[in-house]
Amino acid sequence: MNIFQKSLALLLSWSLVIATVPGGAASASQSVQSEAQPANPGTTQSPVELQQLVAPIALYPDALVSQILAGATYPTEIVEANRWLQGHPNLTGQELANEVDKQPWDPSVKALNQFPSVLANMDKNLSWTSSLGDAYANQPQDVMDAVQVLRARAQQAGNLKNNKQEKVETQGNTIIIEPAEPEVVYVPTYDPWIVYGAPVVAWPGWYWYPGLYVPGPGIGFGLGFGFGFLAGFAWGWHHWGCDWGHRTVIYNHTTYISHSTTIVNHNHFTRTNNNFNRTTNNFHHGQAGAQHGPSGQSGVHSGAFGGFNHGAVSNGFSARGRSSAGGEFHGGGFHGGGRR
Repeated sequence: MNIFQKSLALLLSWSLVIATVPGGAASASQSVQSEAQPANPGTTQSPVELQQLVAPIALYPDALVSQILAGATYPTEIVEANRWLQGHPNLTGQELANEVDKQPWDPSVKALNQFPSVLANMDKNLSWTSSLGDAYANQPQDVMDAVQVLRARAQQAGNLKNNKQEKVETQGNTIIIEPAEPEVVYVPTYDPWIVYGAPVVAWPGWYWYPGLYVPGPGIGFGLGFGFGFLAGFAWGWHHWGCDWGHRTVIYNHTTYISHSTTIVNHNHFTRTNNNFNRTTNNFHHGQAGAQHGPSGQSGVHSGAFGGFNHGAVSNGFSARGRSSAGGEFHGGGFHGGGRR
């Protein structure tokens, strides 16, 4: 009887071993797979959050939207480019364009030098910029959808229409925004939190930048940027666009792919007392770019690399509601509730 009991115990032991081996093997396999996955995968942002992110740029011309989305994936280069531009106030026109072309930045960042006030705004709102870049890198189609949702809302609110500065075209469910004149681009100025009809909750910590913001529900325009002599540069205006069918940014007739490695650590780009710390400089976000020439003049087409303040930012921080070009809105002025 004792021998039978021992044999039965041994048999049961072996049965338990055999039964637990597959589970143990599976557990080990799962552990290896878990270690192979990123420890902190990118957080998917909701449609509402994405609309908050794109609200400040959704009503910009398509090519400019594409440059901003691509450039936002390189936040450190945005800072470098803006500081470089501020440090070269004597460079204008073709000479400035040639020097920009020599820089090691991504083509999107070089392109943004065509719009110094936009570049400066991205530098000033660096947390927003890096969050926008992170969102586009991980959710490109969702980001592009958010742009279209807000354009439709602005159109329904009566704030998005054809005018002398921009051409607005609706194709099915897609709204396309292009310059009214092929060689002159106007950057619209508006309050991104109310221009879409029902208010959009402001992105936390977002700061308005002179020349890109006006209070009220309408849209205004500053100076136009001419790009005729930039045609020879691979990063110029006409090399950018949006593929709304596939919801992606287009660069040189193909889908733009960012190779940035900084966006995976977007928490590094947080604002602390409005300072961005670097090893060699402590940059203060909130100062307007240096004046690069006389203030903008009403009705003048300013070259992006011309002498008009590198983006028509006049007199540092101009008062809220004033245009980047000396306080005037060109092409019909400020249109409260209408026009776009």
